Amino acid sequence: MGSLSGIIQRPLVAAAAVIVASVSADVSEKFSSLRSLVRGSESEQIAALVSGSVQDQRSMWVSQISDSKLKDFSFISRIRLPLPNVDLLIAPNPSCNCKLATSVTSLSALRSAYQSAELAKASAKPAAFTIGASLVVPDVSYKWHLPESNALDLSGSSSCASEKNRTVVVLLGWLGSKQKHLKKYADWYTSRGYHVITFTLPMNEIMSYQVGGKAEKNVESLVSHLADWLDEEHQQKNLVFHTFSNTGWLTYGAILEKFQKQDSSLMASVKGCIVDSAPVAAADPTVWASGFSAAFLKKNSVATRGSCEPNMGGINFPEPKPAATETALLLVLEKFFGVILNLPKVNRRLADVVDTLSSSQPRCPQLYIYSSADRVIPAGQVESFIVEQRKAGHEVRACNFISSPHVDHFRSNPELYTAELNHFMDKFVLASCNHSS
Repeated sequence: MGSLSGIIQRPLVAAAAVIVASVSADVSEKFSSLRSLVRGSESEQIAALVSGSVQDQRSMWVSQISDSKLKDFSFISRIRLPLPNVDLLIAPNPSCNCKLATSVTSLSALRSAYQSAELAKASAKPAAFTIGASLVVPDVSYKWHLPESNALDLSGSSSCASEKNRTVVVLLGWLGSKQKHLKKYADWYTSRGYHVITFTLPMNEIMSYQVGGKAEKNVESLVSHLADWLDEEHQQKNLVFHTFSNTGWLTYGAILEKFQKQDSSLMASVKGCIVDSAPVAAADPTVWASGFSAAFLKKNSVATRGSCEPNMGGINFPEPKPAATETALLLVLEKFFGVILNLPKVNRRLADVVDTLSSSQPRCPQLYIYSSADRVIPAGQVESFIVEQRKAGHEVRACNFISSPHVDHFRSNPELYTAELNHFMDKFVLASCNHSS
């Protein structure tokens, strides 16, 4: 599998140069030096596609874009590779009545499990240990969170608590997410006695992705230490994956691939999978463009707004529309990914990971949390994948949040979200909690 950085970086520079040139001659001159970096038919192919589309749309929105709005495109000149992980691979239910207390055999055993999160290249072990604390391993993109002290039952009288203490929930973040964004999810799990790992891939690592680079090494390090933790103390331990958006879902697929190659028995340790705001299994340029636009623009993106429900008088409010700058950005990205996703190496790699997620998942329960108002991941795509997973014999649960935006279901409706998680974890994932409830 060769490096894709050269293949992808040159077309992106061409796309950026062409779209900006079509809007402003001054900006075109500014990017003339970038155009000189583009070589061969790859540049001509993407330039023709993007330029043609822009000319068609120019009369509709270019005249509405002011000089100040064009400043929002300044990031284009810095983008090297807007492709997430493709070569890594990258009605409420009643809550459970089981006790939330957990048990641990000893403080030393818990310390051992905690310290197992260290990377091989991190030579020094943590000097201090505090239950409920978190460990950030230097120079990596994941963080280990311990169960909160008030969730521990040191008497060891609860089999459910004991099983939770032997379970790590791995949170795989969405495109552009940071550790702080996953903290509220980690806090919910640790308050119930679970260990948690929060994993994110910074945007700059995704943009400059190279085979064997930092992003890939971080995924490999996570896989290696999960395997080491599972092998410690020769007792049964559990993994649960909680993924966010297509980026987290594809990262999960990359991890499963590495499990299968390293030791296929690791797959049996995966006891559950929770998929938040995903998946779209097809290589759809529109979906990829929407995801990157939302990551770039953040709260300024229309993707962060849910649907408008009728008020008490039954009046329907119009759905929010993207601003002119977001419309332009979506147009560029959709044309760009229309080419990139069809490059043989990219298409083949992505197909391999999606195939793992479609036909080679562990035989464990799955929970899909999605919304009809999601402007990045269409609800119909999620529901189609759910149907296929059920046909394949998987135990699948699903909850449509109807009006909440992309990866915002927890904030929009925390009661329903946590009720779904509680019910799924205690009734379907952890056998001892189901029996004790």
